[in-house]
Amino acid sequence: MPQSRLPIVVLISGSGSNLQAIIDAAARGELPVEIRAVISNRADARGLQRAKDAGIATEVLDHTAFASREDYDRALMTLIDRFQPGLVVLAGFMRLLTDAFTRHYAGRMLNIHPSLLPDFKGLHTHRRAIEENADEHGASVHFVTAELDGGPVVLQARVPVHADDSPQQLAARVLEQEHRIYPEAIRWFAEGRLRLGEDGRAWLDGQPLNAPLTLEAGQT
Repeated sequence: MPQSRLPIVVLISGSGSNLQAIIDAAARGELPVEIRAVISNRADARGLQRAKDAGIATEVLDHTAFASREDYDRALMTLIDRFQPGLVVLAGFMRLLTDAFTRHYAGRMLNIHPSLLPDFKGLHTHRRAIEENADEHGASVHFVTAELDGGPVVLQARVPVHADDSPQQLAARVLEQEHRIYPEAIRWFAEGRLRLGEDGRAWLDGQPLNAPLTLEAGQT
């Protein structure tokens, strides 16, 4: 019997390359999700066209039209909930989220961050990794909580940092890994294997994750 597909909503602010990876994985039958909508806070986000090309509904909710983050997040929650998602996927959504927003979607919102969390939370992760002479860098998929980039990490991919790397070169190497691990973590959630436990930890296949799982760059 065919597996039912988990309804999701994807939030973006930019190019939407992780969105494309999710769209492609779903189209190949590797990801049992139904992308009900792609929502952006920027009308010029390239990812909106990616969604339209795939026949996915798009919405723009411009944050500059709201007086406060709280007002914006309330409107965004109302918009998201119209689509009744089982999971909210942040894919380059460049907004700080209010506590009320993260509580509303507790346990059903994932994010991908371009670093090996807890290292390099926030912005400019690739430049910071190079400046601090890090040996390795990477990407992390985590549940979203009120703490910026601080929710339980589920899955990571690691890449080496080369001595002659520019931030752009390192970013490109990390982005390839983001496109591999994000659909995988979403698939675990959609299959009912992944959840956020009442203990605040991520649980996979009935066991708490005391440390993130790691997918090395060379693994398939």
